Amino acid sequence: QVQLVESGGGLVQAGGSLRLSCAASGTIFSINAMGWYRQAPGKQRELVAAITSGGTTNYSDSVKGRFTISRDNVRNTVYLQMNSLSPEDTAVYYCNANLKRYAGFSFHDYWGQGTQVTVSS
Repeated sequence: QVQLVESGGGLVQAGGSLRLSCAASGTIFSINAMGWYRQAPGKQRELVAAITSGGTTNYSDSVKGRFTISRDNVRNTVYLQMNSLSPEDTAVYYCNANLKRYAGFSFHDYWGQGTQVTVSS
């Protein structure tokens, strides 16, 4: 079993900052990449940022320059530092991991349950 547990969401004023964390645990052979997606009411889930096991990053244009993704490979944990937040960033943020559980398995996507980020003003 693989579990992804997010933390760090909450309520913040426009212009403020939040730091999200996501820890992957369970039977994991290899992680290809981890990332963050978000979904606002009435909207489809969209990629926010992702990072490979080698450290290559990818950002949505809407967050580039404001958000920073990082990873601790030893702890299988990914972080999202969010600065200069605006009400348009309000959404449920979901952690994602692309991994294989055993050497003979293929890579699959796993998801956390989500953490709410609300930006006021």
